[in-house]
Amino acid sequence: MGKLFVFMGKSASGKDTLYRLVMEKYRNLHPVIPYTTRPIRAGETEGAEYHFVTEEEMQEMQRRNQIVECRCYQTVKGPWYYFTAEDGQIDFEKGDFALISTLEGYEQIRNFYGEERVVPLYIEVEDMLRIERSLAREKQQENPCVAEVCRRFLADEEDFSEENLQRLGITDRITNISLEQALNQISTYIG
Repeated sequence: MGKLFVFMGKSASGKDTLYRLVMEKYRNLHPVIPYTTRPIRAGETEGAEYHFVTEEEMQEMQRRNQIVECRCYQTVKGPWYYFTAEDGQIDFEKGDFALISTLEGYEQIRNFYGEERVVPLYIEVEDMLRIERSLAREKQQENPCVAEVCRRFLADEEDFSEENLQRLGITDRITNISLEQALNQISTYIG
């Protein structure tokens, strides 16, 4: 029976980069593409990082009971939804899967699929480096928004609090100072 590896961490912790490198290294891992209602960013491709949908499309999926977990962020540009859908991507008979989510998303996914099938991979980086990475990424956008970077940073402090991590039994951390070391740590979980 397959496993679902959930990559998570605060904004700009490097989870997207590590996820991409792991998916290249472990060809037997199947990617799970989440959904979002936020606008596509420069450099993103539909169906690669996310499925970009409208709120109406998301509501239709809710009516069909396809949403495994859903989070809403009140951004400076309005509400943005991120969610995982039961859309046929995950079939544990076909092997192992991986996706990127949040701590809240991980909890809902674990509750949906069962603790024995869902493996948390919590990525962490020192705060100063994270804020530098966030600002550098935001500068590349067509309309940079520093307020949104700050909002995400502060929200992460609350969302990924030690209390929340402990409540969900997440004690192992993958420290992303060196990509090579972080990949080695992840390899011990994926095997």
